[in-house]
Formats: sequence, C-alpha cells, structure tokens
Amino acid sequence: MEKVSFKSMENGTAEEYAFLNDLEDEFNLELPKRLIASLRSLNSSLSGYQISRLEHSLQGATRAHFAGEDLEIIIAILFHDIGDGLAPYSHSEMAAAILRPFVSEKTYWIVKHHGVFQMYYYAHHSGGDRNARELFINSPWYQDAIKFCHEYDQNCFDPNYEAKPLEFFIPMINDFFSSPKFNEPEKLV
Repeated sequence: MEKVSFKSMENGTAEEYAFLNDLEDEFNLELPKRLIASLRSLNSSLSGYQISRLEHSLQGATRAHFAGEDLEIIIAILFHDIGDGLAPYSHSEMAAAILRPFVSEKTYWIVKHHGVFQMYYYAHHSGGDRNARELFINSPWYQDAIKFCHEYDQNCFDPNYEAKPLEFFIPMINDFFSSPKFNEPEKLV
C-alpha cells in the first residue's frame, strides 16, 4: 500500500491505520533533525538585538550546561524561543507544546510561562506590568521559572559570551528527542 483509500477518517480500515502508524513511526524518527533545522532558523529571526535568537538560545544552554543543570533544563532553554518565528504572540506556549511529550510537568510549565516571567526585565520600560509573573506566585514552580529566566534567558544577549556551538548540543538533542518520556494522552489535553 502506498496510500490509504479513505477520504474520511471514519471510513479507514485497521490495515490502513496500521500502515499509517508505521509511516508515522518512521517520520517521528526524524524529529530531532527537524528541530535542529528549526533552531538553525533562529539565526535569522527577529533583528535589533546584538545577537541572533539562535546565539541567545545557545548562550542560555551553555550557561545551564556549565551550571550543572540536568539535560531536560538544558534542552528546554535551547528550545524556549523556538516559537518566535511562527508564533510571535504565543511563542512560549508553542515551545512548551513541542517539548511537552519529552519533559516533566514542571519544565513544561516553566517554558509555557517564561514569556510572562521574562517581562519582569523589560515591561516597565514599555508600559507593561513587570510584576505580571505574580499571577503565578502560588505555583510550586514559581521560583524555578524566576531562576530559568534570570540565569538562562534575560542575561543571554551578550555578543562577547562564548557559547558552545549548536554542534555541541546535537548529540544531546538526538538522544533527548529519540522517544517521548511523558506521552500519556490524559496529560496532553
């Protein structure tokens, strides 16, 4: 079979869905390559900063690596702005959705809300509420999100910082995204 015959999903057969599942498994093996390509695209995203979004992400991941953070946090930092190009108004949520099957609830929450926490450093200069993060003060991960932004995001726009190149992180990315760790359907809704 090269293609399914149904035109409406309700008319698909078990054989057709088994065929599609096999194709999906093969496709998913290439996820790390697609994610790496998306990271590379950050090299030409939003201008105006002294460095690219890719370099920003590499700086954060490098700082986390040298600080001894676990791989999940290093990966989260590396991909926290992956949504900038396609979801400029909801980039945090997009990055969190991509990471969700691979990270803990804590890391998912931090990435999902990092945009609000990052506002602490700039919103008061543009008429926004720098304390908007206080909406989440009762979260068990509030301090973790502050640390994420303070140590690995807001301070990673330095053209003189020598970050590890993307190639340093590629083996980590390939290993980390080799299969979902938290793929329970009830947690993905």
